[in-house]
Amino acid sequence: MPQHSLMDFSSPKRRLIMGASAIALAAGLWFWPLATRSANMLPAAPAPAGLHGTYSTNFPRAENPISEHGKWSNGQKDGLDWADVRTKPGFAFGTEIGGSRPEPQKYDDSTAILTGTWGPDQTVQATVHSVNQNKDGKVWEEVELRLRSSLSAHNATGYEVMFRCAKTPQAYCNIARWEGGLGKFSYVKQVGGSQYGVADGDVVKASIIGNVITVYINGVQMFQATDDTFKSGNPGMGFFIDGATGVNGDFGFSSFMATDTPHSPPTRN
Repeated sequence: MPQHSLMDFSSPKRRLIMGASAIALAAGLWFWPLATRSANMLPAAPAPAGLHGTYSTNFPRAENPISEHGKWSNGQKDGLDWADVRTKPGFAFGTEIGGSRPEPQKYDDSTAILTGTWGPDQTVQATVHSVNQNKDGKVWEEVELRLRSSLSAHNATGYEVMFRCAKTPQAYCNIARWEGGLGKFSYVKQVGGSQYGVADGDVVKASIIGNVITVYINGVQMFQATDDTFKSGNPGMGFFIDGATGVNGDFGFSSFMATDTPHSPPTRN
């Protein structure tokens, strides 16, 4: 059989190799821009949802109910069965009727919940304004912080951390779980004593990280509790009055801050 050198371009085998290589090169040049275009046309992966961040206010304007350019939903305006929160410059307070009403009507707490999408790990802090504190224990004035809460027509859910505006032995700080309709709630934890009450200028704070709720007064951790009911929701605030009418202006908040910036899990007591 005839012998052909690899450098012999006139050989049939070499001609076949060169021809195949040329075709492959041409095909590659033809399809490369298409492949590049196809890769560029693939939909980009959606960016992960960002956290809301921090919202703080000193209540700079008079509003009834509080809105601050649509940042708040309100108990009566949006929930229908509860009371709204209103403001005057430097002060947020409730509009609940109070008095001595039967259940469940008496539990229409003045409620305001921040709008938007918030991460589940939340911290809420506020400065208490309280004057003319009741000393005989017959009037209940509460300031409230809300965590993982929601509010819609005839429905309110989430965690409420309440502080009684008094420094008497009848003072308390409780965590309640709101479960939907007016007056539907249960206690997660209750503690009492003068050390759990608040007065004018006190700073109250509550956080929820995972299933751990931690409560502070003036930077001192007071207690913790755990609950697995609500995994999401928004921060907010509220006020409750019972045993008197016309005294809503005696208690409220002079500043408020909420954040869902991640924190390290708290150390449990």
